[in-house]
Amino acid sequence: MRTITLDLERMTSVPALHKYLRSALALPVYYGANLDALYDCLTEITEPTQIIVPANVTDNEKLGEQLLQVLQDAAEENEILQVTVK
Repeated sequence: MRTITLDLERMTSVPALHKYLRSALALPVYYGANLDALYDCLTEITEPTQIIVPANVTDNEKLGEQLLQVLQDAAEENEILQVTVK
């Protein structure tokens, strides 16, 4: 299983977040750099993957809460994707 631990210090703005996610999650070149595109890419993952999200993700209320919701929604849709909050 591929395990990815997200680094919240790299998520200082929306553009920085999407640039970081593109790299960290090895998203395809056509990734649209928005939360809808993130959801679409995560539901298409075919390799068992666990994404570990730091528990303080919601400290950045708008950015963090929306990101966590998208990750959790994608994990519900794609049975080989797991999202763990630590």
